[in-house]
Amino acid sequence: MLDFAAIAQAFGRWDAIALAVLAAAWIGSTLLIEHSPKRRPSTANLMAQYRRLWMEQLVTRTPRIFDSSIVSQLRQSTSFFGSASMIAIGGGFALLGNADQLRGVAQDLTHTADPVLVLELKVMLPLALAINAFLKFVWSNRLFGYCSVLMAAVPNDVTDPVAYPRAAKAAEINITAARSYNRGLRSVYFGIASTAWLMGALPLLVATLFTLAVILRREFWSTSRAVLLDLSDKTP
Repeated sequence: MLDFAAIAQAFGRWDAIALAVLAAAWIGSTLLIEHSPKRRPSTANLMAQYRRLWMEQLVTRTPRIFDSSIVSQLRQSTSFFGSASMIAIGGGFALLGNADQLRGVAQDLTHTADPVLVLELKVMLPLALAINAFLKFVWSNRLFGYCSVLMAAVPNDVTDPVAYPRAAKAAEINITAARSYNRGLRSVYFGIASTAWLMGALPLLVATLFTLAVILRREFWSTSRAVLLDLSDKTP
């Protein structure tokens, strides 16, 4: 029989606050990055512009071995993280099956003994994020496959009226695949941060804010973004 009183006592106001902050950081960062203001575009949006330029160059490039190699590497990245997510999912279910041992570890860290069901619920949070990441990576891999087919359908003749429209379609599919890939990565980031909940609400809150700061810095204040921001390609 479930001890709801013990569970309610184990999850307090700070747990609710930390979970709300985690959800807001995860969803809010995605919205901000994907719909960044024009005056300060995110790294992801800057890369989207280069992906469109890439497909424009594809029309006249012969042979296209270089382009197929890039798409192959992108698919390998999604496959790697997809496999890693599956391993994480398996580890999460293994923890659920050994919650008593996990309780001992958590007790050593926090000097408190939460009910086993409480620990299982805490493990389900990073497990859910790992599952979401897996789905994003799998879909990204498939979209990159679609993109490779569209790239193969782009004529090499610039006078062909369908050349640039098809290249534009390939670019948009490529951008969509990258967007799903980035969403998967953010699920991984916040999934790792969510494991801090095993130590309590305040560690979860701190880990979430730290992860959010890292993500936003890379998207809006990183050196790589400063390099990408200069689209003029000035030569000395």
